[in-house]
Amino acid sequence: MTEENIKTEKEEQDSLQNETKVETQTAINNDQEASAENASENQIENEQDQASEESEELSPEKIEIKRLEQELEEKQNRLLRLQADFENYRRRVRLDQEAAMKYRAQSLIENLLPVLDNFERALNIEVKEEETKQLLKGMEMVYRQLQDALKTEGLNVIEAVGKEFDPNYHHAVMQVNDSNYESNVVVEELQKGYILKDRVIRPTMVKVNQ
Repeated sequence: MTEENIKTEKEEQDSLQNETKVETQTAINNDQEASAENASENQIENEQDQASEESEELSPEKIEIKRLEQELEEKQNRLLRLQADFENYRRRVRLDQEAAMKYRAQSLIENLLPVLDNFERALNIEVKEEETKQLLKGMEMVYRQLQDALKTEGLNVIEAVGKEFDPNYHHAVMQVNDSNYESNVVVEELQKGYILKDRVIRPTMVKVNQ
């Protein structure tokens, strides 16, 4: 093979390689252009869809439906609050009625406490005449009947002497120093105290050991 033939063959190979490169690059460029076109078309479609959705959301029908839904939700919340308020009101009324029934006699009993005090003072008087003794016995019977009637309403005497001083039940008016009692213990009852069921209506007036 002559040198000229070798040169010609080499030129043909170079030309063939160049053509292959050009075709490859052209194909790549075409693919890129196609991808760009697809991306552009997809973007346009997405924008159109979004615009369509926004258009639907802003349509009068959608706005009216949303307004009605919000109004319905507000009315439902208001109804729930009214129901809760009504239940609280019913509970308060029931508790007030129960308390009124439980302590229905409190006002009357409080007015009768001075009567009990006077009965006790009268019964503590020492007498010698037989007629006076008989009178005191009759008064004692009336006093016991009154006590029983009040006890059926839930009235009880507060125990004091020998008990530790409790400000919830006792009202200290004096302090003494008595070795027969421990410190802070009630040594004497000056006026009886009373409790109506579970409510103190008058604390016991007492002397307390130091």
